[in-house]
Amino acid sequence: MVTVRRIAADDFAAVTALLAELGRPALVSETERGVRAAFARIVADADSGAMLAEANGQAVGFCSLHFRDRFNHGTPEAWIPDLVVTEAARGTGAGKALLQAAIEAARVRGCHKLTLESGYARTVAHRFYGLQGMTDNGKYFSIDV
Repeated sequence: MVTVRRIAADDFAAVTALLAELGRPALVSETERGVRAAFARIVADADSGAMLAEANGQAVGFCSLHFRDRFNHGTPEAWIPDLVVTEAARGTGAGKALLQAAIEAARVRGCHKLTLESGYARTVAHRFYGLQGMTDNGKYFSIDV
């Protein structure tokens, strides 16, 4: 059985490991202090609803959820920049549980929309998002600064 809960300060190792599995930069000694500080800020942030999925006491998924204002709406937008389920836990309902919890949190918060980012190569995830009722509405651009 998969359970979903809000992340806590002691979830740092589990979250960074899950993000590394997603392809985010692995935690190294040179980045650990800054990453820990960012993690602490996100855990404490009222505009974050980041969640961890667990099965049998083990972290099997993570959803980074943020609430942000948009200039053209009077209600916030929910935004998921990262959603990952361990390879071993795919197909167990962990991804669906995380996404449904995020959608519910967005509804409770009064959001007009939930937006999720996903890299082009994640075609299996894209099929999953479509099956959950999400639509592909564009792409985003970035530049390192």
